[in-house]
Amino acid sequence: MIIDRIALLLAIIGGINWGSVGLFRFDIVAWLFGGEYAMVSRVIFTIVGLAALWCVTMLFRPREEAAE
Repeated sequence: MIIDRIALLLAIIGGINWGSVGLFRFDIVAWLFGGEYAMVSRVIFTIVGLAALWCVTMLFRPREEAAE
């Protein structure tokens, strides 16, 4: 599903952002969009969080068998 790929991409972006915060104390999203308390940054953080929650549902779905 396309929504799974979008959610996974957003979760990866969130992971990279948290990695940069942990390693370098540098928040990429906040830097790009005007600080961590800016409305745009908060919206992006919320969307990435929702995408991560969507990715959790992918853990509990039955896998489709690969075509041989």
